[in-house]
Amino acid sequence: MVGNVNSILKEVLQNISPNKTELEEIKIKLAVFLKELETNKKRLRIDAQIFVGGSFAKNTIIKKDRYDIDIFVRFDKKYLKQNLSDLTEKIIGKVKGKNKVERIHGSRDYFKIVVGKNLFFEIVPVLKINHPKEAENVTDLSYFHVNYAKKKIKGKVLDEIKIAKAFCHATGCYGAESYIKGFSGYALELLIYHYKSFQSFVKAMTKVNEKSKLIIDTEKHYKKKNQILMDVNGAKLGSPIILIDPTYKQRNIIAALSEETFKKFQKDCKNFLKRPSIEAFETKKTDTEKIRQEAKKKNLDFVLLEATTNKQEGDVAGSKLLKFYHHLTDETKRYFQIKNLGFEYNQGKNARYFFVVKSKKEVIARGPEVKDKKNVDKFKASHKKTFVKNGRVYAQDKIDFKLKDFIVRWKNSNMDRIKEMYIVGLKVF
Repeated sequence: MVGNVNSILKEVLQNISPNKTELEEIKIKLAVFLKELETNKKRLRIDAQIFVGGSFAKNTIIKKDRYDIDIFVRFDKKYLKQNLSDLTEKIIGKVKGKNKVERIHGSRDYFKIVVGKNLFFEIVPVLKINHPKEAENVTDLSYFHVNYAKKKIKGKVLDEIKIAKAFCHATGCYGAESYIKGFSGYALELLIYHYKSFQSFVKAMTKVNEKSKLIIDTEKHYKKKNQILMDVNGAKLGSPIILIDPTYKQRNIIAALSEETFKKFQKDCKNFLKRPSIEAFETKKTDTEKIRQEAKKKNLDFVLLEATTNKQEGDVAGSKLLKFYHHLTDETKRYFQIKNLGFEYNQGKNARYFFVVKSKKEVIARGPEVKDKKNVDKFKASHKKTFVKNGRVYAQDKIDFKLKDFIVRWKNSNMDRIKEMYIVGLKVF
């Protein structure tokens, strides 16, 4: 079995490693871009350091349909009271070779630049600090993270990290964004560095349980684990794993990881250990047609929807679309038993949802107290069959409608609420 797993991981590594031509093209375009940034910076006499971060700088990049390269502009402290994003925009200026510049709004705005069909540069303003505790924004820590990784993480571990990233991408657990709540790239790099291999990491993750929270302090900043629980911000201790930042001991790198995402990840890890396969590293698209056909065979109701938000693409849009999905799920549960459901977001302003349900046939609606005659009359007027229990009126309503009809009717009756949730379109297929 060990030999089989090793051969699988070897093939996976070959499949996920960018070829030399791809990497060389990125390096050439990046070098030209960085040179122009430096020229603009000097021309404007701005005191800042430009450095490349992310997986490209750490040699942990894996093959993708599109590559995002992180470039940080590290401003001197004298600009502390100025808008670093505005200064960055000036430095970007009229850099040649860019097709489109988009300002992404956040706790500190950054810029996404299209430089090729499948290549994007993300320009992130950060503050030059001497110690992580001086950080004004979490991105200010990036410089320390890059330096730590480049200094500590080398050799075969880099390949193990690539394999781990591919696995997390395939299982939908990669990314600390609020609509994923999974593993960030830096977190995975530290976890694999700690466990030394992908297989050891996967085995360790299957053993984590709710009763004994896993705490990892690779650099041994703390002598005792209870010191960690005292020192780290309590709001950042809710994750199933506490991973101490080796560059800043009071920070839990993996604070964004949710119980829901982690439980799903644990299940995927257990499945891989039982039946290792190359398919476990391949991102799977939801086959809604197959789900629809299976639902039909079981005489279940299937609906596919697409929601559109007016919020900024990425984390903001994703979180709004996910929140609306949960709200719609709760509304659906009032009248239907949910047998299967799914949420799929691909970085734009749209997300697709599907529901497979079985009608409850009948539900009990809670009405006003008997003494409230005015509202009792209204309640009885809107329900065919009512009864009184313990001084309160209830209705026994039959469910004689399909899920699609319910959603269309619910949508038409709740337009204001839907708009309040930043949803500007809801299409039922």
